[in-house]
Amino acid sequence: MSPYQNLEEYNLEITDEVKERYSSIIDEIGEDVEREGLVKTPERAAKAMLFLTQGYQQDAAEILKGAMFKEDYDDMVIVKGIELYSLCEHHMLPFFGKAHIAYIPNGHIVGLSKIPRIVDVFARRLQVQERLTHDILECINDTLKPKGVAVVIEASHMCMMMRGVQKQNSVTTTSGFRGQFEKIETRNEFLKLISSDLA
Repeated sequence: MSPYQNLEEYNLEITDEVKERYSSIIDEIGEDVEREGLVKTPERAAKAMLFLTQGYQQDAAEILKGAMFKEDYDDMVIVKGIELYSLCEHHMLPFFGKAHIAYIPNGHIVGLSKIPRIVDVFARRLQVQERLTHDILECINDTLKPKGVAVVIEASHMCMMMRGVQKQNSVTTTSGFRGQFEKIETRNEFLKLISSDLA
């Protein structure tokens, strides 16, 4: 047996209910749910949906609180290029891109891995990009109570690419700033750093 196993666990009752609904949808659009390639599709789709919306059962603030450490460091901390995948709440189609997050500590720092984790918590819900940006911003600001927080998200939306206006190269950018990042010089430093390739 492997010393480490990453196991996915699903509520069987909820999975079965969602599975039946997917089976009905497949049938209603004119497909044969008994066809070889579709027999297991309702179950797979149900598990995928539960995975992609698991953020409803997670507490982002508690994740941050679990890795806060006293530290005198009071300069900017940036985690940039955080991959994110979410579902648009209007069409339940994916949008995906990157988040760039910075904060200025005020007596406490947070474990760096927790910042991408809270991005996932809020992204794994039915979302709009504007609210996703706000959720991440306010969670860090309210929990860590730093001197400032900045969040920028750049994402492509499948609801604009594969349906509707069908614009393949459009990218949506949203941003939010609190505290010292509301000062133009601090904000500009952050924007310059996330735009540059320091590697």
